[in-house]
Amino acid sequence: MITVRKRRTGLMATAGALALTALGGTSYAATNDTGTHSETRAQATQAAPQGASDTSDTSDARIKITPGHAHDVGINDPVKVTVSDGRLTKVTMTAVATGTEVPGTLSADGTAWTPNGPLKQATRYQVAAEAEDAKGRSVTGNAAISTVSPANDFLGHLSPENGSTVGVGMPVSFTFDRAIGDKAAVESKIQVSSSSGEQVVGHWLGDSRLDFRPEHYWKPGSTVSVTMTVDGVQKTVTFKVGRSQISTVDAKTKQMSVVRDGKTVKTILISSGSAEHPTYNGQMVISEKYRHVHMNAATVGLTEKDGKPSYDIKAVPHAMRLTDSGTFIHGNYWGGDSVFGKVNTSHGCVGLKDVRNAGDGKQPAAWFFDNSMTGDVVIVKNSADKATVAPGNGLSDWNMPWSEWVSGSASN
Repeated sequence: MITVRKRRTGLMATAGALALTALGGTSYAATNDTGTHSETRAQATQAAPQGASDTSDTSDARIKITPGHAHDVGINDPVKVTVSDGRLTKVTMTAVATGTEVPGTLSADGTAWTPNGPLKQATRYQVAAEAEDAKGRSVTGNAAISTVSPANDFLGHLSPENGSTVGVGMPVSFTFDRAIGDKAAVESKIQVSSSSGEQVVGHWLGDSRLDFRPEHYWKPGSTVSVTMTVDGVQKTVTFKVGRSQISTVDAKTKQMSVVRDGKTVKTILISSGSAEHPTYNGQMVISEKYRHVHMNAATVGLTEKDGKPSYDIKAVPHAMRLTDSGTFIHGNYWGGDSVFGKVNTSHGCVGLKDVRNAGDGKQPAAWFFDNSMTGDVVIVKNSADKATVAPGNGLSDWNMPWSEWVSGSASN
């Protein structure tokens, strides 16, 4: 897997009010989806790639990070990285907001690592580990933890990043490190507006996530302002909306049409989820982009009888995340010409023709990657899956009808 380092603007909330502390963050939003796709709630960058079966170089080493992805971790609680059937080759623990690395000690036998001292309060940390087995085959692991805050305080993280340019589907999303009791008090401190004059309304997706969006996608070229007010002091974060790009995947025809500013600019042959693992229908938004990403079947519960993963591909090319539960649109170099536009073979992802190592810019997957940005919309239709992706699964807010969205605001 790879380490997710999606930058976010941060804030501190105290007793229901937002304190304007500059923090960074990493995207680990919870999914509300209850579907049964293979791309389930595994580690943040894992997914089930298109028809893959390469297990020849799978490492026997297995990394365990304690406490794993967790909130409200005590500053003296045990944090530990261990490996079985192998040796740790590198471990880093970093404070996300500052980039400061936490000193740690590796055991003499290379099987365990621990930080040298207590952690800081109200801090989000990223742990990344690498290990090798006896044959030199590597494996990686990561986790994100947030330590406890002082009494009555809690951490919040806002995306997209201040000053960024995003696609028309990017919602404003706050995630908090604990459940919010007085939602109306927190929401009242936040105002979101667009230079295009669209009405923007907040909606609580659970007790620790608050998203804002207009009824329809943002207007291309507009500027969105997020203003947080605390004790008469305001902090404003702005981002720009780029051109409109809406791509529609038709699982029946096995084609994707890319529409930019109202005009079809390209039609691409695709292969989506198989009958056993169909792709979600609905509106999804690109939230992360990776030139390469490690995909391992074991993280989504797909293993052989001997317990080995059904596939383990270290460098899936041109991968872009569509849901938190693991749906990607990505390059596929292991499928032949007989796949794209002709048969759906994946475990739920959308595959585009590509080459190994992402080295050919003329391939369909490379073109789509180079011409896409976070916030672009990807719509899937005519999939065998009867379910529509849940609004809280990734940035899929647009699947909720406007009337229902408005009713989920605590300010109503």
